[in-house]
Amino acid sequence: MTGTASPARPKRRIFADLTPLRTSADYRRLWVGGTISWMGQAMTALAISLQVYEITGSSFSVGLVGLFSLVPLVAFGLYGGAIADTVDRRKLGLHSQTGLAVLSVGLAAAALLDYHRVWLLYTVVALQAVCGALNGPARSAMIPKLLPPEQLPAANALGSVTMTSGAMLGPVLGGVIVGWWGYQAAYLIDVVTFAAALYAMWRLPSMLPEGRKGGRASVLDGLRFLGTRPNIRMTFFSDLAAMVLAQPKALFPAIAVLWYGGDAKTVGLLVAAPAVGALLGGLFSGWQGRIRRHGLAILLSVGAWGLAIAVFGLTRNLWLGLLFLAVAGWADTISMVFRSTMLQAATPDGMRGRLQGVFIVVVAGGPRLGDFLAGTVADLTSPAAAITGGGLACALVLTLLAARWRSFARYDARTPEA
Repeated sequence: MTGTASPARPKRRIFADLTPLRTSADYRRLWVGGTISWMGQAMTALAISLQVYEITGSSFSVGLVGLFSLVPLVAFGLYGGAIADTVDRRKLGLHSQTGLAVLSVGLAAAALLDYHRVWLLYTVVALQAVCGALNGPARSAMIPKLLPPEQLPAANALGSVTMTSGAMLGPVLGGVIVGWWGYQAAYLIDVVTFAAALYAMWRLPSMLPEGRKGGRASVLDGLRFLGTRPNIRMTFFSDLAAMVLAQPKALFPAIAVLWYGGDAKTVGLLVAAPAVGALLGGLFSGWQGRIRRHGLAILLSVGAWGLAIAVFGLTRNLWLGLLFLAVAGWADTISMVFRSTMLQAATPDGMRGRLQGVFIVVVAGGPRLGDFLAGTVADLTSPAAAITGGGLACALVLTLLAARWRSFARYDARTPEA
């Protein structure tokens, strides 16, 4: 045959697309450094919880660790996004990452000096949340500057692998290290892991926001911008529908006993199942780069989360329940990849930091509200009603949202519109 050759078909992938790691040295260093430091931070988080319990002997005191982390994260999330739209994001990321490393040095020093005070641990947790609220928007806003738009889904899938693997392996390593060598060892290892993240940030080029005109970026301007962008709003609404209405985690201790006749090990399996599904979703994410209808993908994956949770609420076989929780975790990862990609691709660079700040508030606050709602409904009715009803409510609310903003399902990544 003669004539022009037909265009090559895109390569079909099964496993995670590693193209961003191959094509961008800056992104590769950022991802590797972030993966290593995230593992260290997960170790430190567990070590702090263990140390608080050793000092106080109170589960309530351990629960306060989450509160001392959540409040600053929500309060400074929007503010951190505004700063990220004003200053060099590289410097903001470098300074906030340095702050996290210094806090880990302080924890290690206190442990080596046998200075065990719960107020110190609460203070460090709160300051860690402040640094994280400054670092997160800056770091997320950097990604679209390092990679072309078509590689953003792959980059966000790789980011999900970092977060999920750290959340799974970090606590396990932290528990082993604390058991063998004490709290100071876990904190010192965390300090060392920050070296990779700091080096990656240091090697980045300057990253001033586009259109920056000096002065401070207004949080209110960011919220007003969000009010005029229905597709971006829908990414937040869909996540809130899943995390507030269909979040069963707070009920795991109760149902481990009531449904499965289990104990703490059963609770551990229930907690791990969604994380395993999420990790598999990230590892087998190669197909996601071929998807163009990101809004439709979000609707389907969030709907799958809600229905999987609803069916989980009807099961009384442990292994079947774990399977549906894993399916829910897998669906959540898919949703996260496309929500993050839409937020990065459809937002002007000068607004990315502020909207990433909103993203942090939603991601941090939604599951906590979901825990409160699930616990309340379970006390008033039953755990089964809270879980199955919540999953169905998620699917119903998502359907109503999709009917109200129909353009969301038509969103095309080739012509991103907020």
